[in-house]
Amino acid sequence: MAGALLAVGSAAQPAGARAERPRPPAIRTAAPVVVELFTAQGCGGCIEANTVVERAAAEPGVIALTYGVDYWDYLGWADTFARPEFAQRQRAYRAALRQRGVSTPQVVIDGRRQVSGARGLELEGAIVEEIGRQTWPPEIEFRETGDRVGVGSGRAPAGGAEVVAVTYTPGIQTVEVARGENRGREVRHINVVRTVTRLGEWRGRPVLYALPEARDGDAVAVLIQGKTDRRILGAKVRS
Repeated sequence: MAGALLAVGSAAQPAGARAERPRPPAIRTAAPVVVELFTAQGCGGCIEANTVVERAAAEPGVIALTYGVDYWDYLGWADTFARPEFAQRQRAYRAALRQRGVSTPQVVIDGRRQVSGARGLELEGAIVEEIGRQTWPPEIEFRETGDRVGVGSGRAPAGGAEVVAVTYTPGIQTVEVARGENRGREVRHINVVRTVTRLGEWRGRPVLYALPEARDGDAVAVLIQGKTDRRILGAKVRS
């Protein structure tokens, strides 16, 4: 995993070489690590971070989500994926993590800690630590009808928890930026978030929630998240 996250800007390794690279045993955990990137197409320092998170997304056991924020739009380029509620989600993490302000690129891991998205080694270490520290989360099960999801029993955190559905477009999307700091450059994004929908509260008992409608080809990540500390207790993707 270290090789993938640190090789920013270098050519991708052949498929065979990647297959032979040993992975840390902890990667095979049943509880995925949620990596949330807050980035902007008009942010000159974000392109490298996008690449780091793209490489992390390829690792088993990682759910990577990219949120476009709009507070860089004043530099001359309106981010095509940004929505005001994504910046609000980042501000909620700022309060929970006791930070002075918000900035990009920022990566939040399982809602528990944050790193600069451009620091590949730090991000890799944080992911591995989160994988190693996890306990078994509440079970998340998607119904065959595709319109509902069940969350099982478990221990709710102080302040309570909520269940959130994050709808995103899997894979790579590329945008050519015409103005601002990244003028003339192509910006790559992995797993671009389209909507974030609060499904309801979770108090530690089994509950069935209705899922929002998604476009064909989109995926939904369901997160169980503390309302006060914003820590993610469990996550699962319906593709």
